[in-house]
Amino acid sequence: MSPFLAELVGTALLILLGNGVVANVVLSRSKGEGSGWIVIAAGWGMAVALAVYAVGTISGAHINPAVTLAMLALGQIGSGVAAGYMLAQMLGAMLGAVLVYLAYYPHWRVTEDAACKRAAFCTTPAIRHTPGNLIAEVLGAFVLVLGALTLPRPENLPVATGFSTGLGPLLVGLVVFSIGLSLGGPTGYAINPARDLGPRIVHFLLPIPGKGSSDWRYAWIPVIGPLVGGMLGAWAYQALW
Repeated sequence: MSPFLAELVGTALLILLGNGVVANVVLSRSKGEGSGWIVIAAGWGMAVALAVYAVGTISGAHINPAVTLAMLALGQIGSGVAAGYMLAQMLGAMLGAVLVYLAYYPHWRVTEDAACKRAAFCTTPAIRHTPGNLIAEVLGAFVLVLGALTLPRPENLPVATGFSTGLGPLLVGLVVFSIGLSLGGPTGYAINPARDLGPRIVHFLLPIPGKGSSDWRYAWIPVIGPLVGGMLGAWAYQALW
């Protein structure tokens, strides 16, 4: 598998399981309906871990343009690779969103709340406050990138023991779980431009009954915020470690 295909597949897995757990919790007559925020945060954490296990040894499992941009800033990849990764991540996110739509196909029609339908694709702030929402996304992505860079350091996970590949993906998933529990309340913690924009486009395009608006007025925040936060996380890592 090429690294670019790996990024597409990894991101599709991420969205299938991540948006899948949201759909399970918010869509009507799902077995998991109403099971709450802890289930969503745990599901996203495990989705990240599985995606990183699946493709980490092939592409590095960025599965997030904010991570890719951070790696570019650190000089770990070139601009051509970065552009290819970001395109693959967007396509993978869109594919994953379509698969969630198919997995929950009967539930879109019986779910009356348009906001719940949209939530299974992309994020919406709890309180619309542009500076506050942007800060929340910046901080979430900052923690994600800083955690992803510091966890596999030899001092934490010695390469010779295999812990960096054997345990690292699970710990990155726990970082995402922690972000969801601690920082996810204001915006739903997109912390990944592809994770939000790709499924938002799919929500806009698919013939979902009573789907309502795709909320394009808000859509720039979960794109710009994570990109800025990822860069800040990379610079903090470079300066402090």
